[in-house]
Amino acid sequence: MPKMKGGALIAEFLVKEKMPYVFGICGHGNVGLLDELYNVADKVKYVSPRHEQVAGHMADGYFRVSHRPVATLTSTGPGSANLIMALAVAQTDSSALLAITANVPTSQFNRAPFQELNRHNQADYPNVVRPVVKRSFQPTRVEMLPLALRQAATTMTSGRPGPVNLDVPFNLFQEEAEVALETPWRGMNVRRSGASPEDVARALDMLLAAKRPALFIGHGVTLSEASAELTALARRLGIPVISSPNGMGCIDMDDPLSLGFIGRNGAYPANQAGRHADLVLAIGARFDDRSSSSWIPGYSWNFPHTKLIHVDVDHAEIGRNYPPDLGILADAKAFLEQLLGTLDARGLAGGPRLAEWQAEIASWKKDWDAYVRPNFEIHASPMRPERVVADCRAVLPDDAIISLDSGVHHNWYMQFWNARRPQTMLNTWGYSGMGFGPSAILGAKLAAPDRPCVAVCGDGGFTMVPHVLCTAVEYNIPAVWVVWNNFSWAAIRDIQYGLFGGREIGTGFYEGPEGKPYNPDFAAWARAAGVEGITVTRSEDFRGALEHAVKLGKPCLIDAHVDQNIRPPSTGTWQLPPTPYPQPAFGKPFTVTER
Repeated sequence: MPKMKGGALIAEFLVKEKMPYVFGICGHGNVGLLDELYNVADKVKYVSPRHEQVAGHMADGYFRVSHRPVATLTSTGPGSANLIMALAVAQTDSSALLAITANVPTSQFNRAPFQELNRHNQADYPNVVRPVVKRSFQPTRVEMLPLALRQAATTMTSGRPGPVNLDVPFNLFQEEAEVALETPWRGMNVRRSGASPEDVARALDMLLAAKRPALFIGHGVTLSEASAELTALARRLGIPVISSPNGMGCIDMDDPLSLGFIGRNGAYPANQAGRHADLVLAIGARFDDRSSSSWIPGYSWNFPHTKLIHVDVDHAEIGRNYPPDLGILADAKAFLEQLLGTLDARGLAGGPRLAEWQAEIASWKKDWDAYVRPNFEIHASPMRPERVVADCRAVLPDDAIISLDSGVHHNWYMQFWNARRPQTMLNTWGYSGMGFGPSAILGAKLAAPDRPCVAVCGDGGFTMVPHVLCTAVEYNIPAVWVVWNNFSWAAIRDIQYGLFGGREIGTGFYEGPEGKPYNPDFAAWARAAGVEGITVTRSEDFRGALEHAVKLGKPCLIDAHVDQNIRPPSTGTWQLPPTPYPQPAFGKPFTVTER
């Protein structure tokens, strides 16, 4: 074998694993790898945003759209520390990326050189990053790189996907050894785990015996690319589908069987179905507090009185919050294929089923529509939130991708967005990190250059990462940002109003002693960066502005002024103990003793 520099080996690995992008920022610690990336620039494009957090979110967004991991590159110390929040978002939402971080030279370990963490262990970034990655590898010789790279690749996309860290001391980029890469992995959705035939048969028996069954799907169905199988099962057995935000679009949400999201800001029919179901088949879903009304019985679910089949590729999620009557460790697509195959083997072709259950669901949908529909038609200045959601749905084609940040705007989209296809609604769900939405849309657009990509982000979240505008201009990424401008940290202000007597501190954006609402002129800010900027204060103007932005073919920002005093109607609840939990604004909790 010829001698190779460690940096050249890593660059060759990126090529062989078909990672088309590295999102990163230069530093003295990683210049040895940057020099090798220059040699493969025709196969691996290096994109340098203005902050490492953005690089991580870009890689996350790229994976969620393409299901192909890419890499990030950061330098020793602060550069890699800036990546932590993005890795936490990717970890909690099961998004794969390879975070290559540089560290101090091995000959300087534990001598406290520039930017070394060494209080408890030399070159100790792996202990910093460990909680937010599936695994951190720190090879200390070039000969260790081939194994570390192969294991990093397999760990990222085996089972439940997630980010992996490769922490590389500076000297390894430059030093040489007689080494060669191992066989490329490229294993996302290639190797799947199935359920035992006995568990599949038992699950089907339980579904067929249920009078009020419901499906609850999460990101596991999206990641497994099991949309067709899910839709086929739901239609053959007439079972309604409740979705977590990261599962939205796996069944066309215009389908009569789609009930939308569940929980505090879920849709009323979804919460009603969850409360009244006698059996829930959960596939690739976590039952987190927001999708379970903080696990309070009767508000979203009624376990253990409702029977539960819980299917997940991660054994740690099965039974984490609700002990299942039947727990199945399996990939979502493999399990659904097995279930459909068992239906075929039994000669069960499908047909009209569950007439009473379907009638109940139809009545809940009718009641919910009558309650919310009038607000979608109102024109106002500032705009009603419903109007913004509705006009986005009217303008954007079914294959458009939206990325959403953390904030009150996300509550509105969870409740009212109709995703038509999988992998088109990107959410910062588990960790809910601000800055994800405006940043991830850049990675999404690189993954899907021919599709409209729109970030809807709060004014607070956007001001955390406004430099995304620079990256869009530098690399000609024609993303669109809709800044939900309500002059406040509105989601937290609403908690103050609802649970702390209406006293507000630190949640509104004000200028001067008179308390005038303040925000920068976002449209002017965009124009200063070379991005087209549009300010919209009237709902009559929003649809046309969005149509223009999508057709423009260049980066564009819409500063959309939205009424801060209109709140999503809660249909479940959410508790922050020990504060009391609020009652639903529409509908009411249901206990099994009432049936």
